[in-house]
Parts: sequence; structure tokens; C-alpha cells
Amino acid sequence: MEKDRTTVILSTDSGMVALDSPVKLRILEHLSNGTKSFDELVENSRKAKSTISVHLHDLEELNLIEEKTFQNDKRKKYFVLNALYLAYSIPPLRNQYNKHLDNVATSVLNGNSFKEDLFCSFRYGMEAYGIDPQPILKKMGNDLGTKIGEGFKSGDYEGVLKELSFFWENHKLGDMTVIEGKDLAILVNNCHHCSKLPAVGKTLCSMDEGIIEGIFSSKLDLDCNVKETECCGTGYHHCKFMVEEK
Repeated sequence: MEKDRTTVILSTDSGMVALDSPVKLRILEHLSNGTKSFDELVENSRKAKSTISVHLHDLEELNLIEEKTFQNDKRKKYFVLNALYLAYSIPPLRNQYNKHLDNVATSVLNGNSFKEDLFCSFRYGMEAYGIDPQPILKKMGNDLGTKIGEGFKSGDYEGVLKELSFFWENHKLGDMTVIEGKDLAILVNNCHHCSKLPAVGKTLCSMDEGIIEGIFSSKLDLDCNVKETECCGTGYHHCKFMVEEK
């Protein structure tokens, strides 16, 4: 969440919520990076415990967050984000969108496939009109990955990784390499989403994050967070996804 946002619109099971409180937005920003305890939110927000308690209560009432307790200590609480970001009040990214439209027009006139540009046009268009597509695309990707994973034949970790690489290549999503170390990393060259796009200062493959999460969840019962750390959108010539078990 960028610092110059002043108002955001979020989607919950109860409907949409508009929010402009700086403290509440800061709390949600911390929770968007993962679960946080009450003490962590107090420390990160640099506000009094009583102040944070009031804001957390308000966010729970709005169904934006959910309070849970640690299994080994029911007295300790932690909080999770219970909403998706939809839109935000920053100046629309129209310049990038207009450049993209010009490139699409030139590409089509030169005989290239129009359908390959449709997804990128949709994505840039949403941002140009003030809608943040990343959380929605990641959730949709997770839904897709969960269904796709059910068709994978392997039931073990190594087998699923091999099938995932084959799936990516077979469907022309990119050339995937798995790098195993302390944390699992997935490298994708020739990414179908962003390899032909200019650096725009942000990662662009949130749907791919969700697809990988969904496949791991459905085939391995693995609750993980897949985060793109390097992308053509941030100036790299590849995409890199880090997989962390929750």
C-alpha cells in the first residue's frame, strides 16, 4: 500500500468498505504482509495500546480483520486480514495505460496476435481507473490453482514441482526452474504476463502467485505464501517467486 493513498475500498464477505483512517490503514498494511500479534501491531504502528485496541475493535466490527488465539497460549491474540483491496484514491496511472494502448495498436497493425495483449490491457486499465487488481487476481489465481492441482497425478513434493514446471511450459506460461535452498524459489523466464512489458516499478504476476499457492494447497495440503520478489515490472529479465510455509 503506497504512502500517498488516502482512501481505500475493500471487499469483505459483508460487502464493500471505504476507509480513510491513517492508523487503520497502517494496521491493514501490516496485516497484508501476514498475521501479526497485538504487540507487533502496537510496535509497528507506534501508537498506544489503548489506541490500537480501539482501531482493532472497529476493524473487526467492519469484518476487515479476524482475531484468533495461539494454540499453545489462548491468552495471546493474533490478527489476520479478512478483506481484499479493490480501489484506492491515488492519481490513476493513465500515462502507462495510454503507452500500452499505443503499443497494442502498433502490434496488431504489424500482424501480431491481439488476444495476447488482452490480459495486460485489462490489468493496466484497472489500475488506470483507480482499481488495484493485484489482490483480486491473486485470489482468482488461487481458486484456479486449487482446481488445476486436483488434476495433477503426483502426490509428493518433488513430483508436484516437476508437474508444475511441465504445466507452465506446456501452456506457454514461461520457462520454469525450481531452486531449492533454505526457502523454495521458483524462477520463470519468458513470463507470459510481463516479459514484453517495460519496468513500471512493481511486480505484475499476482495471478501466478495465486495459481502456485492453490496447486500446493490442493495437492500437498500445504498452507504457504507465494510472493513474487523479482519481475520484469521491477527491471529484471525474469520473475522470481519465493515460497514460504505459513
